Amino acid sequence: MTDPGQGPFIAAVKPLVDAIGGEMLPPDEAGQDDVVLAWEGADVVAVRLPQLADSLDHILAAMERRQGRPLADLDRRAKQEVVRTLEARGAFSVRHGVETVASALGVSRFTVYNYLNREKDA
Repeated sequence: MTDPGQGPFIAAVKPLVDAIGGEMLPPDEAGQDDVVLAWEGADVVAVRLPQLADSLDHILAAMERRQGRPLADLDRRAKQEVVRTLEARGAFSVRHGVETVASALGVSRFTVYNYLNREKDA
């Protein structure tokens, strides 16, 4: 993805593609499930979306980078906020989502369910 004529467009969409854990490809390499982005009538780049299960790992890694430390090192209140954010992003609709999040937070599945129930009760 180094076509100099398309540099600004690709540079503009790259942060979004990175944030979702996607992959940028030349448009002619796009598969049926890829999203081809066009600019001024020309196909510029194809975006390969991540598998749903990989998205959760990507989201957790991004949250760790934002926090500047492992999620397991956060205090209880910060962990509850992480769970709220993940719930809003649909993380718990992914198979084994609760287990994956519990492992990243260094807590039990039961604790994650308690955080989720606390949010619903509030």
